[in-house]
Amino acid sequence: MDYKQNYQAWLAAPGLDPALRQELESISHNPAEQEERFYTELAFGTAGLRGILGAGTNRMNVHVVRRATQGLADYLKTFPDGPERGVAIAYDSRHMSDVFARESALVLAQNGIRVYLYSTLHSVPQLSFTILHLHCKAGIVITASHNPPAYNGYKVYWEHGGQAGPEQANEILRYIQQADYFSVAAMDAEAAQKSGLLQMIGQEVDEAYYAAIQTLLLHPDLVREKGKELRLVYTPLHGSGCVPVRQILQRIGITNVSIVPEQEKPDGDFPTVKAPNPEDPAAFALAIPLADQVGADAILATDPDSDRLGAAFRRRDGGFTVLTGNQIGSLLIHYILSNRAAKGDLPGNGLVVKSLVSTRMADAICAHYGVEIRDVLTGFRFISEQIAQCEATGEHTFLFGFEESYGFLAGTFARDKDAICAAMLLSEACVYYREQGKTLYDVLQEMYKTYGYFKESVKSYTLEGKAGLEKIAGAMAALRQSPPQDFAGVPILAWEDYKSRTRKEKGGSQQPLALPQSDVLRYFLEGGAWMCIRPSGTEPKLKLYIGANAPAEEEVDALLSRLMNAADEKLSSLLA
Repeated sequence: MDYKQNYQAWLAAPGLDPALRQELESISHNPAEQEERFYTELAFGTAGLRGILGAGTNRMNVHVVRRATQGLADYLKTFPDGPERGVAIAYDSRHMSDVFARESALVLAQNGIRVYLYSTLHSVPQLSFTILHLHCKAGIVITASHNPPAYNGYKVYWEHGGQAGPEQANEILRYIQQADYFSVAAMDAEAAQKSGLLQMIGQEVDEAYYAAIQTLLLHPDLVREKGKELRLVYTPLHGSGCVPVRQILQRIGITNVSIVPEQEKPDGDFPTVKAPNPEDPAAFALAIPLADQVGADAILATDPDSDRLGAAFRRRDGGFTVLTGNQIGSLLIHYILSNRAAKGDLPGNGLVVKSLVSTRMADAICAHYGVEIRDVLTGFRFISEQIAQCEATGEHTFLFGFEESYGFLAGTFARDKDAICAAMLLSEACVYYREQGKTLYDVLQEMYKTYGYFKESVKSYTLEGKAGLEKIAGAMAALRQSPPQDFAGVPILAWEDYKSRTRKEKGGSQQPLALPQSDVLRYFLEGGAWMCIRPSGTEPKLKLYIGANAPAEEEVDALLSRLMNAADEKLSSLLA
């Protein structure tokens, strides 16, 4: 793309938003900034659009959102039932989220497509549930998940409640590329409501969601009776979880919940954190002193769109340990499988699904209870596809899905990670084990003794802009051209390249991979350790994942440290 021509075309467009025009005029003598904003368009894929807010084709703004929505509308009109079944729309607390949601709704209405719009902040899992509950053809969530405040995004969901798949995303993109940034028409809001094309989603849908996920409780009577004795601290990190998380905990009987006051209200600046990410232990900096003040047993945190859940639990020495996503996922799997087995209602065809970069402790737990576990590519839509497959064939009963990046889902009421449901189940587990004189930290230590010490480490390399993306691509190409033979002296026994969809053994044999094509490399090392390298699909990052296990904790810690140092040295040199 010719960034200079694009820059001038936007400046000359009579329909350009005045604030965006002023922004573009301010960079009239800055060609590097012009290039960064106009050298490409925001990529549209299975995670929709995501980018920095601002003027330009490589930014999130009202013109990019209208154009994307016009493309979605044109795609929907190729389905006979598309316009009538319509689209549900939700948005989080980020800057411009409400504006982008409203503009999306009015563009769809202008195209004769029915729209169901939330009038207040709502989470990703509630939107996913709403698509299924209202029998919609598609859904949109305006969010950039846990990205820094400068970002926003536009995620497209399909009738199964999960994110649009690769083929659908490619088709939608084809229609988006046929639309002009400044020619997309939006219907007047009052006219859209009068015509019935725009309907506001009411409280009855929230009630249906709360009722549905409560059916997943394993000990509802116990929680109703003893839940008030559990003391929790919760932070929504300025996002959309404040209402639904508090509601569901209150309804099941967990009433002693203190909210971090500085992080309670929605705020797109996320002023109390560097990034509103429960993966980052720093997100608990305000919650831990409050937990000490009120004598809390545990702390829960959700990200802005409430699809990710973080947690910290009090240790025996009185301090708090912030758990990893792998530890939370393993605890929930152990809690669900052990209790269902004890009650005699663990299905013989049960299925757990996890991303291929998540802990292998989950494999050990599932093997212990005779439950099948499957690896899928990173991205929760791959887990939602497994749910759809379970329902279509009846061969398996979906029990749980998770990603190490703090995404968890029990049941099939939503088809994306659900921090609200996970908060409910983790809180129930706290009550259950509390009655046995244990904390979840204690339970985790017991699990290590039973299943072995499994630990993981993740490192991200952030490289902004066009030059950064080129370095990431170059590093992946170099790893493919000259595959490493070992890390820290630990031999690589096999490696999988999901771009060529092949698995190669050290001895030379080769097999095809069943999972879809993706820019992912995974290595299997002697002794059960593993490593995975992939570019992020939503951020300008290269991500490194390492997992290891050993009979003793000090052994796995030492091995993990050695492997991380070796891999970091390798990747840092390739990215330099």
